Amino acid sequence: MANTPHSLPDRINVVIPLFNDWLAVGLLLERIQSVVDEPIRSRLAFLIVDDCSAINYETLPTGIGQSLSILRLYRNVGHQKAIALGLAYLADQPDQHPTIVMDSDGEDRPEDIGKLVQRSVEQPGHVVFAHRSKRHESLVFRSFYIVYKSVFRLLTGKVITFGNFSLVPATQLRKLAHVSEIWNNYPGGVIRSRLPYTAIPLERGRRLAGESKMNFVSLVLHGLSAVSVLIDTTAVRLALFCVLMVVVSIFGIGILMYLKFFTNTSIPGWTSYLTTSFLIVILQAFLISLLLVFIVLSYRIQPQFVPARQFKDFIERLEKVY
Repeated sequence: MANTPHSLPDRINVVIPLFNDWLAVGLLLERIQSVVDEPIRSRLAFLIVDDCSAINYETLPTGIGQSLSILRLYRNVGHQKAIALGLAYLADQPDQHPTIVMDSDGEDRPEDIGKLVQRSVEQPGHVVFAHRSKRHESLVFRSFYIVYKSVFRLLTGKVITFGNFSLVPATQLRKLAHVSEIWNNYPGGVIRSRLPYTAIPLERGRRLAGESKMNFVSLVLHGLSAVSVLIDTTAVRLALFCVLMVVVSIFGIGILMYLKFFTNTSIPGWTSYLTTSFLIVILQAFLISLLLVFIVLSYRIQPQFVPARQFKDFIERLEKVY
């Protein structure tokens, strides 16, 4: 299906979470002006979610798209929560429009905005993510990112190959704003919400200015937040692993008892040592399973933060640039 002005919505919101990256976001807007086709560019309405930056912008490009506004937050809440607040603010508006989520540093390439829009036209009602087909980080970072994806799949049974760069259709925006899990991790929240989603392979760009704030510690925290979104599934998988360890330990004790009492192959001293080790494994597995049960029960009874209902508590003001 070809992208024609008639097949495009009248307005496309662009949520850009930002913390101190004013130079980069200025360059990003200029790049959007130069590389995004006019039929799409003229429909863009930018909402920069200022995550309580320590500095302010000196100047920002104007006349790009329909509008540019800055949503000022009272306090720093982090990248994922800033996205959730931006989505909740737009979901609270009288009219709903497709909404693109992209980073402020340029690593989400403006050239790919049209591809997200095109896929959304082809698959209406689906959240469209950018699957990273190529990355430009260091080898160490990419290696740990592969480990993160593998661990996420092992613990949750889900495959996550995408980040924040995405397009939320207008029909799904308010539903997504009521998903409490996007407060901790936006991609994981979409997976948890069971809203239909798809992904297209797109290359990750390079930072336009400044230095990346993502490091090993940030990646670990990001991974933990993604896993926490699916804590109940993770807990069940860990509990099943504990059950497996108990079964293996009991089987091991049975073999040791058989060797000790019915054969002459047991080694003096080793039987009691290994039996004690297996009993310790059984006790630890039981305690871990009990802890997981309490964690899941506690998670289920605690009131959840719903961005659509509580976002106003974090918003200081809306500042219109043009």
